Amino acid sequence: MGIVETTVHAVNPWVALAYLVAGICFIFALRGLSNPESSRKGNRFGMAGMAIAVVTTLVTHEIAGIVEILIAIAIGGTIGLVTARRIAMTAMPQLVAAFHSLVGLAAVLVGVAAFLNPEAFGILGGDGNILAVSRIEMALGAAIGAITFSGSVIAFLKLNGSMSGAPILLPARHVINLAVLGGIIVLTALFAMSGAGGPGESPLFWILVALAFAIGFLLIIPIGGADMPVVVSMLNSYSGWAAAAMGFTLHNTAMIVTGALVGSSGAILSYIMCKAMNRSFISVIAGGFGAVAGPEGGAVKIDRPWKAGSAEDAAFLMKQAESVIIVPGYGMAVAQAQHALREMADKLKEHGVSVKYAIHPVAGRMPGHMNVLLAEANVPYDEVFELEDINSEFAQADIAFVIGANDVTNPAAKTDKTSPIYGMPVLDVDKAKTVLFLKRSMGGAGYAGVENELFFRDNTMMLLADAKKMVDGIVKALD
Repeated sequence: MGIVETTVHAVNPWVALAYLVAGICFIFALRGLSNPESSRKGNRFGMAGMAIAVVTTLVTHEIAGIVEILIAIAIGGTIGLVTARRIAMTAMPQLVAAFHSLVGLAAVLVGVAAFLNPEAFGILGGDGNILAVSRIEMALGAAIGAITFSGSVIAFLKLNGSMSGAPILLPARHVINLAVLGGIIVLTALFAMSGAGGPGESPLFWILVALAFAIGFLLIIPIGGADMPVVVSMLNSYSGWAAAAMGFTLHNTAMIVTGALVGSSGAILSYIMCKAMNRSFISVIAGGFGAVAGPEGGAVKIDRPWKAGSAEDAAFLMKQAESVIIVPGYGMAVAQAQHALREMADKLKEHGVSVKYAIHPVAGRMPGHMNVLLAEANVPYDEVFELEDINSEFAQADIAFVIGANDVTNPAAKTDKTSPIYGMPVLDVDKAKTVLFLKRSMGGAGYAGVENELFFRDNTMMLLADAKKMVDGIVKALD
């Protein structure tokens, strides 16, 4: 099975030093990835750390089937390279969810391998049974991995549009979830205390893994689409803790350190995302946004007056402006309009207009989605601002140009206590002198299934078209 004999060279100081260097590289990677300007350097540190960890493990441990392992690495690397080159930026959130599912599945498979062949992992006690502490590590790693896998599959399907983004609220779901989680905890304790039976014979482990797969589905299905950024970061955290638990089973320091870093950073990011939406982490897990939305998460349509504009109208207004704040959202990603948007901004700057970009923490469908898109279009980093840094500037802005951002600009979050998004911090685009709101049509609501009050404000002009075509039209009109 290609199992690592983890007890060999366990005290070799050079191995510990190499893993320490790898861990430091991962810390620098996280530090670099916290800012778009240093993200490439952070990626390089991450790749270097992983290379050191993998090479150290292969060189210093007795590997059964080294050729097969190298072939597997080559196949995986090729798939990753091809996927990275071909994947559209709009599909990045579901790609991340898919990757999380693979990490979770890997943790489950390692746990199963250790359960079936504990001698190869060096986790047998003197009585010929698996050590109690190893049983706990194995059970936790496999359970967290199973939850990560099944939860990530549901997140992928929702983000990919393969299933509705609206919450699927099962009857008595909280009671069911608590019962299943309680069962997993009890089974883990019973499995740890059960010393009888040979390797792979205890049914408790298999039941525990099956319940973990089930709770992953049950936890994510009732979560609405607007909470997907939190779900993605939460699953990222789960995948880290699963890896850390398996690191204890494998006696691999690098896995423990790396898993702990990923798990803790994902948890911190989840907290930041929840804070950005004025939601507690528990409330998101319990169901999140959209629970009171209309059928399939759609908003109730209201026949109200609104203003329509054209590319020429938008270009005329922006040429007369002194300052324009651009607010990108998922609609920009769908239309792949980021390059045209940067061209529009360059034209405006040629006319002496100040241009800035405002990014909401949960814009798009995963944390940092908009930052990545703007970086891809070579938008200068010093023109991109987070919500807390730019929100006060909307009141002085001549124009707020919203391109495909819906829920994060909805004033109802501040005024309508009956709204599912009430209390979520939003960008104050409604305070700008003029709002140019670009979306495909008036039909359809945001991902939270809530109609945007901004559409009907006196200072809002709706630009209804494909985002890229409209921005291209504005660019031509600016010449």
